[in-house]
Amino acid sequence: MTINVAMAVVLAVLYSVGFYLLMQRSLMRILIGIVVLGHGANLLLQLAGGPPARAPVLGTAPAEDFADPLPQALALTAIVITFALTTYLLALGYRSWVLTGHDEVQDDLEDRRIAASERPDGSMEEDTEGTDEIVDPGSAAASNEPVEAPR
Repeated sequence: MTINVAMAVVLAVLYSVGFYLLMQRSLMRILIGIVVLGHGANLLLQLAGGPPARAPVLGTAPAEDFADPLPQALALTAIVITFALTTYLLALGYRSWVLTGHDEVQDDLEDRRIAASERPDGSMEEDTEGTDEIVDPGSAAASNEPVEAPR
């Protein structure tokens, strides 16, 4: 069984575009990257299943001519997982848009605090000594509206 060079190039492009989009800060680009990676995984699994139009496992052909059902089952599973992850990221992006007005993934506040404390002494960045309290702009503490207690 040999793989077509054109299909190998298509797989390489799908995976590289998918991973590039995953490294972006916008949730919509991350979502598109997940979808592209899902399509690349499905194509890879279908290529691993062998050439198309092979006989199913029904006993009507010699054993070496049967189609392998495992890559097809894995491709169906990959489709379901990609769909579930897509809907989750769509909900996450919508929630981020409602709360902050954009879908950019923010840095973790604790990571920022640790990075600021481990900065070298001769650093040219602004001094953040004594600012232990960093407020997340998407949190209730950053808004001017009072927070109501749940009922």
